[in-house]
Amino acid sequence: MSELPPKRLLLVHAHPDDETINNGATMAGYRAQGAAVTLVTCTRGEEGEVLVASLAHLAAARENTLGTYRETELAIAMGHLGVSDYLFLGSPERQYRDSGMMNTPPNENPDCFWKADLDEAAGRLVTVIRDRKPQVLISYDDFGGYGHPDHIKAHQIAMRAAELANDPHFGTGEPWEISKIYWSAIPRSALHGSLTSTNFFVRIAIKLFNYVPSKWLALPFVKADGVVTTKFDGEKYLPQKLAALKSHQTQLIINGDLFNFSKRLATRIGGSEYYIRVKGEAAGPYDKNGRELDLFAGVTE
Repeated sequence: MSELPPKRLLLVHAHPDDETINNGATMAGYRAQGAAVTLVTCTRGEEGEVLVASLAHLAAARENTLGTYRETELAIAMGHLGVSDYLFLGSPERQYRDSGMMNTPPNENPDCFWKADLDEAAGRLVTVIRDRKPQVLISYDDFGGYGHPDHIKAHQIAMRAAELANDPHFGTGEPWEISKIYWSAIPRSALHGSLTSTNFFVRIAIKLFNYVPSKWLALPFVKADGVVTTKFDGEKYLPQKLAALKSHQTQLIINGDLFNFSKRLATRIGGSEYYIRVKGEAAGPYDKNGRELDLFAGVTE
């Protein structure tokens, strides 16, 4: 077996574009350091809403070819981030389809990711883990970030696969233990100063009073500052992240460095990305808030 790079990172995401939104700067940054970065995407996002009118025909309710198109978008995005090792969790015989939201018809499709057998799908990821031998794993929290069934399932499979990969009695191949596991998050303080608005009064409130609308603070992936353990300062990789985000044109509206959530409110895209460490010990260097700055800090193998 050829010698492995000293840093090896695995990311597990639900749909194309999730990787760049959550971890684009982190991926580009570690690739620039020579780390091996592997992305596993669980579905092709077939049920996504198409935001480009000229591509509306791709939608599931029409031609049902959005998943194939999003494969191309993902490939372009990965080119911008410098990542060449990316794959889908399924196989030609068993592909996992986007599950849509809870209690919708796509969520009842027997081929959807939400209905996948946990250990069967985790076993596929175990094969990747034992082959790539990552020291660090990134995925979502147990609510899947914002509660999408595919995000929740991706979390479940990532955590189960990390456990099974180290079990000598499971499957084939040499067991491998992942040293550190992180869940993506946004600290509440990071929203202050990042939100912008076309509404003059909202804009002034954000700027002068650090006002953040309660609906944003209530989002499940927005965490109390004290819960967030880790920050990756990837501002120098923001151009790559922005280019990758723009590659996902059917799903995202990017205006300059703004990510539009609505006609009146948007958030400024930054290169700083935040995490909650759920496995492994903290190690320096740290920022002024006591957050570790390197996801690989303390990793020795």
